[in-house]
Amino acid sequence: MELVVQIKIASVFKIASVFKETSVVKNTALAGYFIAHLLLACLTMLWVSPSYSAEVDSVRLWRAPDNTRLVLDLSGPVEYKISILEAPDRLVIDIKNSTLKASFDKLDLTSTPIKAIRSGLRGTADLRLVFDLTESVTHTHFTLKALAQYGDRLVVDIFDTKARATKTVSKVVPVDNRRIVIAIDAGHGGEDPGALGPKKIREKVVALQIAKRLERLFDQDKYFAGELVRTGDYYLAHRKRTDIAHDKRADFFLSIHADAFTNPKANGASVYALSTRGATSEAARYLANKENRADLIGGAGSLSMSLDDKDDALVEVLLDLSMNNTLKSSLEAGDYVLRNMGGVARLHKKKVEQAGFLVLKSPDIPSLLIETGFISNPTEASRLSNGNYQQRMAQAIYTGLTDYFHDNPLTGTALKAAKNTQVRSYVIARGDTLSGIAQRYNTSVKRILSYNKMRSSTIKVGQKIMIPAG
Repeated sequence: MELVVQIKIASVFKIASVFKETSVVKNTALAGYFIAHLLLACLTMLWVSPSYSAEVDSVRLWRAPDNTRLVLDLSGPVEYKISILEAPDRLVIDIKNSTLKASFDKLDLTSTPIKAIRSGLRGTADLRLVFDLTESVTHTHFTLKALAQYGDRLVVDIFDTKARATKTVSKVVPVDNRRIVIAIDAGHGGEDPGALGPKKIREKVVALQIAKRLERLFDQDKYFAGELVRTGDYYLAHRKRTDIAHDKRADFFLSIHADAFTNPKANGASVYALSTRGATSEAARYLANKENRADLIGGAGSLSMSLDDKDDALVEVLLDLSMNNTLKSSLEAGDYVLRNMGGVARLHKKKVEQAGFLVLKSPDIPSLLIETGFISNPTEASRLSNGNYQQRMAQAIYTGLTDYFHDNPLTGTALKAAKNTQVRSYVIARGDTLSGIAQRYNTSVKRILSYNKMRSSTIKVGQKIMIPAG
């Protein structure tokens, strides 16, 4: 702007000198009068035609179950102010020294508290965006610096104050003979697309499609209930995802993803559990924040008690036991899932891997992160976007996890009750004794002998026997 001012002033003096040399203006004082008025005119033009520092290039919107996220894509950093106004309810964003390049016409405001969006100038240079609301709301906001394919952004989360109707949770209430609850988390979402594959295939889309197929498979099984963590195209922080799993009283947590690598030839599916180091650091984090103790109720999880009234030494022991038990269950279930996935896809690694993924760090819910394939590989990307392949992948994950729970039924569940009334086959392994088998399956040696019409308790490796219900 300084350069513009210099040019304008120089022009004024040039005009003034012309005036002075003409027969019309011979008097120096009169020339000064003209100069003053011309300077005023130039300054007025500069005031009404400012140079703007930033533009709002586009506006994006995502609806979550309890909030709406607005993302304003900016051409550069901005100064801004957000206000909530009442009677009528409005959310107002003032952005200093900026202009609006975006259009609101294609934004889907359905199911959001926003009924209309208006824009205008505040003063002479500041942009004002007004969001007319159907109800009072609360909000949070923050800016993000330019990164990778994204420019500067202003993010506003608008939270509902009225409860909205959601999927019934009656099927997940922990009661006797209840269903086993599987929380299914579709990775990424909203403004975070995850990995990008050929032909604009996005990880967030593939993950949600497979997650929904998994939910249906579990819901169709009388012993299981599937619960989606992310039900639509919106972003959730990692801690929020595990919080939702706790709210749904989940027995197991599955996070669905699609891998990516710089080399497009990389391929194969993988299964991850939390690393021992990750588990240790998470235990330390919970111990450091005593407010978290009340959250570790978990119901169906391995730590089914409050730690509020326990002393530090006991808390440390209980939490360590819980984390170890949770990790052990995760790894065992991961073997079942990986084995079944191997019948559908090439496996990137032949065993369950371990890493410090934040989304796996719930101390009391066994968790797995499933990489369904490499979306950066053209062949696998094509498969992952195919409905039939997605169904086969979902079926493999479902079969693996249900097989694990059939072999390790949870107390208080309908599956456990059914196992107590069902006959099952058993193949004798090295070191087995008939008394040990009877104790393991809550029956008696006499009943096993009678059911199998055996004359003695002598058994041999590889022999198949039937175990009657306890």
